[in-house]
Amino acid sequence: MKTFNTAGTCRPNEHYMVDITDRLETIRKMVVKGDYFCINRGRQYGKTTTLANLKGYLEQFGYCVFSISFEKVDSSYFQTQSTLGAIILRLLALCVKRNKTNHLDTVCAEEVLSFQNTHSTECSIFDMSEFLIQLCGNNSHPIVLLIDEVDQASAHESFLKFLGALRDMYLNRGDDPAFQSVILAGVYDIKNLKIKIRTEEDHQYNSPWNIAVPFEVDMSLSPEGIAGMLAEYKTDHELTFDENEVAQMIHDYTSGYPFLVSRICQKIEQEKWTWNKEGVQKAANAILMERNTLFDNMIKKLDDYPELKKLLKGILFEGKKKPYSPDEKYIQIATMFNYIVNKDGYVAIACRLMETRLYNLFINEDGDELLMMQGQADKNQFIHDGSIDMPHLMERFVIHMNQTFDLDKDHQFLEDNGREIFLTYLRPIINGVGNYYIEAQTRDHNRMDVIVDYLGTQYVIELKIWRGNAYNERGEEQLCRYLEYYDLQTGFLVSFCFNKKRKSGLLPPVKLKGRTLIEAIV
Repeated sequence: MKTFNTAGTCRPNEHYMVDITDRLETIRKMVVKGDYFCINRGRQYGKTTTLANLKGYLEQFGYCVFSISFEKVDSSYFQTQSTLGAIILRLLALCVKRNKTNHLDTVCAEEVLSFQNTHSTECSIFDMSEFLIQLCGNNSHPIVLLIDEVDQASAHESFLKFLGALRDMYLNRGDDPAFQSVILAGVYDIKNLKIKIRTEEDHQYNSPWNIAVPFEVDMSLSPEGIAGMLAEYKTDHELTFDENEVAQMIHDYTSGYPFLVSRICQKIEQEKWTWNKEGVQKAANAILMERNTLFDNMIKKLDDYPELKKLLKGILFEGKKKPYSPDEKYIQIATMFNYIVNKDGYVAIACRLMETRLYNLFINEDGDELLMMQGQADKNQFIHDGSIDMPHLMERFVIHMNQTFDLDKDHQFLEDNGREIFLTYLRPIINGVGNYYIEAQTRDHNRMDVIVDYLGTQYVIELKIWRGNAYNERGEEQLCRYLEYYDLQTGFLVSFCFNKKRKSGLLPPVKLKGRTLIEAIV
């Protein structure tokens, strides 16, 4: 029986996976044109799975494919050009020895083994490239070279020399034989490899891989693709559920990030949760509470790049609308890691689960410890029969704010940090049972809508800076639209008001368009 897989390559005969035939066909067309390119995506974004399935797909069309990986190669082999040449030859020879090179002529196979045997410990990049030219010319089928995990070589000049040799093959292929296509896969693109190697005073962008065409194939998983995978699972396990509805909910949390899609499905199956809204929410909450390789790597990268961390925190808490500029270094880096996307010309966090994990991280690091303790201490006052008494929660929050801050003196601080403070208080109340996320289109300096999921029930809370009655009315209209979308009758507002005539506390409920709005003024 197939399983959902989040560790390593997904194989159609072993694992439930989205049909990626369209993706493979798009890549094949690039190979037909003779393109050399890089598949650069964040960790666990389906790169290795794509390469593994691409090999078999290309072989159906008569290509001889050498598929190698630097994953298990010791870094010592990358120290010099001669040892790099030798290890690449060894990897190619292993493909031959293990019968993984369909459409490789027998004579060519023997040439690979013989040349590698002669150069088992050292081979110059020049000698290796001359041999590869000869190999491409002698074989009766066009040869495609796939190299996975190129990041392993990213800190070494020798790899750039190898890329230079491949570039020369590409540029001279009108006169000499060459690979039909070369495809590299890794997190870092080649321009960023150059950045890592060169010093700041060197020219950073003179890449030896400037012949590569852009790889613009969408590798995220669509709701339709996820639904197809779930339909197969449903049939195999004789279950009854709406795969299209569940697929859309999974996509809402993940934006199609392959690892997160599979992990939600894996959790639902492992825990025997129901394939519905409640099951997806439980799985999402469990993932937010667990340590996994994707989030561990994300946290490490934020420590490695403090400016990136500062950028993301500003977007999340301060409502900064950062224009998406592909030339800005840290936007490049965040995009490369798949932490952000270009949404209508502005930077946005890549998916809901990643965003909430970042909120939790920043709250843990910078949140007011006293407020966290107060939220934890107050928790039992708000949770009754599996639901949250949100009006009471808001009322208590206002009391704590008035006790902790001087609203006149701390005006600017609260305006900049009010949303973070509210989430700091909220998180220990729902922690372990519920989760929250932010509606991206309402996140700006003045307002932000928080959606809380708690045991299958949703609560919509608008956090806003008071800007006068007209602005307040527009916010209430927007909140009513969200309530209609989520099929909820009651919505909540927390307003940070710095008017000296303000009336602090919980206000009487207001009826608007058949909905009830409950507001607390800080």
